[in-house]
Amino acid sequence: MTAAFTIRLDDEMLAKLDALAADTDRSRSWIAAKAIESYVELNAWQIAKIKEGIAQADRGEFATEEELDAIEVELQARIDAAR
Repeated sequence: MTAAFTIRLDDEMLAKLDALAADTDRSRSWIAAKAIESYVELNAWQIAKIKEGIAQADRGEFATEEELDAIEVELQARIDAAR
């Protein structure tokens, strides 16, 4: 089931939406629905991870100093390799 609702966009964003719709041969509605779907899924995932982290912290489950040091070394190696 789908439901309709109204959103307000400024003229510039509406023009960008229309251009994208024309370039992709999709409707405004389809693009807006996909954008909202992506936004909601990403933010729901992020909030779930934050809640999971808070619950772990509440239980006293923290990384050890050694684990943090190992992560730092790995991240630095990746940064160096990317340069």
